[in-house]
Amino acid sequence: MKIGIVGKGGVGKTTTSSLLARVLVSRGRRVLAVDTDSNPNLGLSLGLSPEATETLAPIPRSMVVGQRGDMTVAELMEDFSVATPEGVALMSALRVDEAGAGCTCGGHASVKSLLGQALQSETDDTIIDMEAGIEHLSRAGGTLANADVLILMMEPSRKAVITAQRTIGLAKELGIERWIGVGNKVDSGDARQAIEELCQHHDVPLDVVIPSTADIVAADRRGEPLDRSIAPDVWDAVEKLVDSLGLEAVSVS
Repeated sequence: MKIGIVGKGGVGKTTTSSLLARVLVSRGRRVLAVDTDSNPNLGLSLGLSPEATETLAPIPRSMVVGQRGDMTVAELMEDFSVATPEGVALMSALRVDEAGAGCTCGGHASVKSLLGQALQSETDDTIIDMEAGIEHLSRAGGTLANADVLILMMEPSRKAVITAQRTIGLAKELGIERWIGVGNKVDSGDARQAIEELCQHHDVPLDVVIPSTADIVAADRRGEPLDRSIAPDVWDAVEKLVDSLGLEAVSVS
């Protein structure tokens, strides 16, 4: 399954992408995570050191799968992905290292092309941790046009829910027929009521709610993965999110 994680800035896309990837791996699935942030940090949440995360080579802008007939997806992953300590293969699609570096359209074209390929030989699920906003859906052809499902990340705020509402409209235009609404950073009963009411008012689904905990904040502050032995309510919510994807079971040897 090709899964796009989308939402406004600061709603927790990268953290949720890492948790989702780890739960999928725990169920025996082969997972590729693609970081499309121009300042990539997904590697930290998957157990890579800051140095390894910083030196992960992004897919060159000139190298779009399908434009080179001699490059397979397997070769692309071999050259530009790294195995993380959490068992997830990680690729970086974008990086901006200097001011005035120009447009990142090449990286987005690579992501769109990668999602259009037959990835089954190398991975069961591909998670795209998208940069903030909705531009990647409104670009010519749409970066996530080949995604099977979008996970709409929202915090309990009107701006976050409206972004999700706009995302649904763009997804429909691209022919994407599935999306899952996820409320994140819900730290109280009042916050849960607020996001429920906002989603109902803006006709946005709220399928899963991930609570806010000091453990996630502390792990993010340290730049480390969230330990599986803590924050059980968070892990239960992510397990529910994986269940909602409707994936086929994989035997874990």
